[in-house]
Amino acid sequence: MAIRTRKPRNASLRQQTFLDTGHLTKVAPERSLVVSLRKTGGRNAYGRITVRHRGGGAIKKYRVVDFDRIERDVPGIVATLEYDPNRNVPIALVNFKNGVKRYVLVPEGLKVGDEIVAGKNIEAKVGNCLPLRSIPVGFTIHNVEITPGSGGKFARSAGTSVQVVAKDEQHATLRMPSREVRMVHLDCWATVGELTNADFRNISIGKAGRTRHLGFRPSVRGMAMNPVDHPHGGGEGRSKSGSHPMTPWGKSTKGKRTRTRKNSLIISRRKA
Repeated sequence: MAIRTRKPRNASLRQQTFLDTGHLTKVAPERSLVVSLRKTGGRNAYGRITVRHRGGGAIKKYRVVDFDRIERDVPGIVATLEYDPNRNVPIALVNFKNGVKRYVLVPEGLKVGDEIVAGKNIEAKVGNCLPLRSIPVGFTIHNVEITPGSGGKFARSAGTSVQVVAKDEQHATLRMPSREVRMVHLDCWATVGELTNADFRNISIGKAGRTRHLGFRPSVRGMAMNPVDHPHGGGEGRSKSGSHPMTPWGKSTKGKRTRTRKNSLIISRRKA
């Protein structure tokens, strides 16, 4: 997707940039694959805020995306390429030969009318889903399972992909989008290709209201608070009192590692 600008008819449009969606199909979503999406405001089942600065936002419904690629050895035709308000990558409506309709993520190069299929003994081309043992070394893939049968977990964001680096008897070595190198079992399934819409990270929001439409509420700096509210608060002038960056609850942040258990399948972490 290309980035486009608007004529600055007012101050809010001057800095904003948008993604060009001219290649997407302008149709209503498939009704059988749309469900209601209830807003949580960042609160869990007990009503306690577990994710701060969430709330409001535009009303939207959830499109059920098939991360498992359930229809195996059944060819399907890409009917539409659609916008999905719940993610930063477009989705494709696939009509399978057995009459089933599914939404899948759109890799770069997939077009309306293309045929895709999921199976063990098929061609490793863009949009097809195969086990890792059937994908050649060097290919880029997305929507990768972390354990066999768990459904796609890795590389589901716009512009991301995983590279197959090597294979042995049981595992494939993958280079993740974060530059982490890890092993995944060869029976895990993945889809061939790199996800489209890589320019998503280059757009400029341009105004505070557009962020509110996305469901994000304002965030207050800790240094602007009182000492009772935040470890960075208080003091004469701007000061964190020489302390390291902390959360409101005194936990170290900005670089502190959160993984406590060692994973033997991770060969090289994303940070040295």
